[in-house]
Amino acid sequence: MQKPARKTLALTTATILLTAAALLSGGTSGAKAGEADAKNLLKAMSDYMASQKTMSFSYDTNLEVVTKDHQKLLLASSGKMEVNRPDKIRVTRSGGFANVELLFDGKTLTLLGKDANLYTQVDVPGTIDHLVDELRDKLHRPLPGADLLLPDVYGELMHGVTDIKDLGSGVIGGTECDHLAFRNKEVDWQIWIAQGDHPYPCRYVITAKDVDQAPQYSIQITDWKAGDDATADDYAFKNATSAQQVDIEKLGNVDELPTEFRVEGKK
Repeated sequence: MQKPARKTLALTTATILLTAAALLSGGTSGAKAGEADAKNLLKAMSDYMASQKTMSFSYDTNLEVVTKDHQKLLLASSGKMEVNRPDKIRVTRSGGFANVELLFDGKTLTLLGKDANLYTQVDVPGTIDHLVDELRDKLHRPLPGADLLLPDVYGELMHGVTDIKDLGSGVIGGTECDHLAFRNKEVDWQIWIAQGDHPYPCRYVITAKDVDQAPQYSIQITDWKAGDDATADDYAFKNATSAQQVDIEKLGNVDELPTEFRVEGKK
């Protein structure tokens, strides 16, 4: 008697995804109440984040890249972020293509490429919020999860939202979280918020709907500390390795998307 063929992992996963899709496509009772609860949970997280003068956490990011022949590749990196509002931040990030450190002391931005032992400095006087804008719009080197550092996370994330779902509980890194999903014209995004008195974001996932194959970017936060528990540190750059100073254009790979994965110089 011929044995039945074993299901492959891909087939099993596809079955799970189809089942989940069928469940979510059905009508749900209390949708409006669910939307209100989701908004309240996101607003509570936003208020909590804005109220923290000092905070630190470790993070892991995943950035999907889609090739011309529709293959998805996942670029992974890890790091740590230390924040002292209103105008000090230190970020490290280590990935397959870069080992970098960013420091900002309210006046000067320093980017250090540790492997190449090169650094660059840019005058960016102002707050962390101003730095986030400068890094994104002028220097084209956005901070990981920068949306979550702004003073009004709720207002930023809710802009243009057309659909809201409260998906109940989930567990991220052993922490029970409220799982929320949102849609706007350009992206879908999900967020998992720690339950309890410290509603920090545990995971944040963005899906680009208008890009071929809908690639995702995610950041997962662990080792959360805030207030007196957060690490206080000196945010000024100390050139302990005698790194060579160069123009920012010559610094090389410091972005999450390295030059090896760009087409004609564009992301």
